[in-house]
Amino acid sequence: MAINSAAIRWHEDHLELLDQRRLPAETVWLPVHGSDDAASAIRDMVVRGAPAIGITAAYGLALEAARLGDTATAVALAPAIATLAASRPTAVNLFWALERLQKVAGDLSGDALISALKTDAQTIHQEDLAANQRMGELGADLLPDNASVYTHCNTGALATGGHGTALGIIRTAWSRGNLQEVYAGETRPWLQGSRLTSWELLNDGIPVTLVADSAAGQLMQQGKIQAVIVGADRITANGDTANKIGTYNLAVLARHHGIPFIVAAPLSTLDADLPDGSHIVIEERDASEVRSIQGKTLAPAHCPVYNPAFDVTPAELISAIVTERGVIRNPTTDTLRACLESIRNRVAAENDARQGVDRRT
Repeated sequence: MAINSAAIRWHEDHLELLDQRRLPAETVWLPVHGSDDAASAIRDMVVRGAPAIGITAAYGLALEAARLGDTATAVALAPAIATLAASRPTAVNLFWALERLQKVAGDLSGDALISALKTDAQTIHQEDLAANQRMGELGADLLPDNASVYTHCNTGALATGGHGTALGIIRTAWSRGNLQEVYAGETRPWLQGSRLTSWELLNDGIPVTLVADSAAGQLMQQGKIQAVIVGADRITANGDTANKIGTYNLAVLARHHGIPFIVAAPLSTLDADLPDGSHIVIEERDASEVRSIQGKTLAPAHCPVYNPAFDVTPAELISAIVTERGVIRNPTTDTLRACLESIRNRVAAENDARQGVDRRT
């Protein structure tokens, strides 16, 4: 079965990824045939966005098993898993997807293992799309009527299995007639806001105004923003959130101006093993990304550069975290723990209902 989304196309014997480095000027699809291809695509920013990275890694591992054929086992796949895990360190969805497929692999081998991994990779893709659509509904409920919102980086269909996380909320709010305008920060140094978010929104007919990242404070001071909506690459047990560099700045500005700061992310982004944001490994990327844009020099060749790809927003600056299973307002360790317990109970009840189990005593 072929599964297609804005940035990911699955064809059973290979994967195609929309090369997001080339947008909006060109639409180029790159083939992926195994774990090395998938890891390179993740590392080199062909595909980006935590959910899309996790989906790509899952498909990459399944394709690596197919490449191994009769010799495919969990042990034989260990080098591929290590290669994929090393591609980008911050997005927890990558590790979540790999761990999930490892559990599926178990003691299977050969064709049985290949089939199981392909099926689960497709399931991860489908589940992400459904989760994004649900987050869109829940998040849109938080916005005031006729809102103008600010967003950062790209969190749309290009960054996920479809619809989007923060941009999914924006899409749903627009479809309800509950949104006036979107302000998209350009998002240096890779310009995901200008190249990708504006491209997605314009294609959907959603009013978007592109601004330099440094204009956010001016917009808020002028009363033009009613909410800031962003995604997340990792959320720790206390609600601290790692997201594209520049997110923390926006959270501080939003708090100063009394503007709700909303984070949208699937539950797979929650890393309950990390107590707080100080334990998150922040990826630092090559200096050339800041010194130049698409080959055009912006700074002296030997100028020192600090280029973290992400920053951490403390939980106390976050108004709400929107997941596919509910909204966590004013996140703390206790509220996240209570939310997870509630979700586990709800899932168990749903499973019991499907199986006709009555646990009442």
